[in-house]
Amino acid sequence: MKRSSFSYISKDNRPWGEYFVIHDEKNYKIKRIEVNPSSRLSYQYHNGRAETWIIINGKARVIIDGYSELYEAGDTILIPRKSKHRIENITDEILVFIEIQTGDYFDEDDIIRLEDDYNRLQ
Repeated sequence: MKRSSFSYISKDNRPWGEYFVIHDEKNYKIKRIEVNPSSRLSYQYHNGRAETWIIINGKARVIIDGYSELYEAGDTILIPRKSKHRIENITDEILVFIEIQTGDYFDEDDIIRLEDDYNRLQ
């Protein structure tokens, strides 16, 4: 998928891909997340926020509290605060999803990793 031009506040590269913060307010944050082919994020949870994911491009396997389901473009996934979750790109193209964080704390130090392919456990 060719990335279209879009505005963002900040960008961060991760071992699994990259993310772009596209909006940041006191009570919510919005990110565009791009996951490389055959890569996945940590199995993790957050104390300060819930997340809503909207798949924009690609297909993903999502695990929430041990339950696995497949999703594709147009699907929405709700992740309650403190729910253990992970997303995995199961294709050979970039997986793109929008993440809407709601709650009272959005910093990256609220990622509690339970499993990680890149040795980033706390």
